[in-house]
Amino acid sequence: MHELILHHYPQSPFAEKARLLLGFKQLSWRSVLIPPIMPKPDLTALTGGYRKTPVLQVGADIYCDTALIARRLEAEKHTPALFPEGQELAVSAMAAWADSTLFLHAVALAFQPEAIALRMASMPPEMAQAFIKDRQGLFSGGSAQRVPLEQAKQHWPTFMQRLSQQLARGAGDYLLGEPSLADIAMAHPVWFLMQNPVTAPLVDGDETINAWYQRVMAFGHGAFEPLKGDEAVAIAAQATPQALPDTPVWPLPGVTLGQTVQVAASDYGVDAVSGELLHADSESLIIRRTDERAGTVHVHFPRINFVVTPAN
Repeated sequence: MHELILHHYPQSPFAEKARLLLGFKQLSWRSVLIPPIMPKPDLTALTGGYRKTPVLQVGADIYCDTALIARRLEAEKHTPALFPEGQELAVSAMAAWADSTLFLHAVALAFQPEAIALRMASMPPEMAQAFIKDRQGLFSGGSAQRVPLEQAKQHWPTFMQRLSQQLARGAGDYLLGEPSLADIAMAHPVWFLMQNPVTAPLVDGDETINAWYQRVMAFGHGAFEPLKGDEAVAIAAQATPQALPDTPVWPLPGVTLGQTVQVAASDYGVDAVSGELLHADSESLIIRRTDERAGTVHVHFPRINFVVTPAN
């Protein structure tokens, strides 16, 4: 059994989501710190071009997107459950909304001039300019639309009121009673705003939300040790990808298993990854690709929010 390796950087909200998933599961893992902007040569050797943060590596199997990382960790350790029995749809739907609508509103608030100026104050000017340019490019070509700042300011109090109401009226200390992926997904955009004094007042004034947020943060990050990026690439090169799952194949329009395809996110960060399509089931896609450094790897993507097309 290979170690869990998380490729991430400290300030990333989705990386915080993954770290909390690992903490919730009380798992041990290796931490590879990656650059917040491109280029990311070690990560690219593993993913083939997928650039979003974070990425989970297990030997020569590479898992992209926290929606799929959550399911991989659920398979790694079944309890405590991220998808409590009987609540799978509610958990998945709430997490998807938090990862899209709520997160994009948080991004607009976090990148307002006063907040971004404070965040960039400690960076050299050329690095700050490169960061802004990188993030602008991240939203080019996908279906996700930037939320205008004034719209985000108007909508955010309503989102927080609904969150507070759900917590106050529900049974138990979490959104659906017992803790689940829904809590972690809802918490990471809140965490993003809490990191900046300009935006923290938007989320820290409600006692119900504060108490819930502290409970989620108390999941921690599990036990981890550092690992260098080139060491993670070497681990992939020396490993063999795991056997394909025995889950039923769900056909994809326009492509067939064994075909060389391109897989790309449909919302933002739409850089395509090319490889041989090995498997497609109800939740995930797997392609095989070979890199001169990482060797043969299987790259896993969620089916939702990704598009598969024949390679050119």
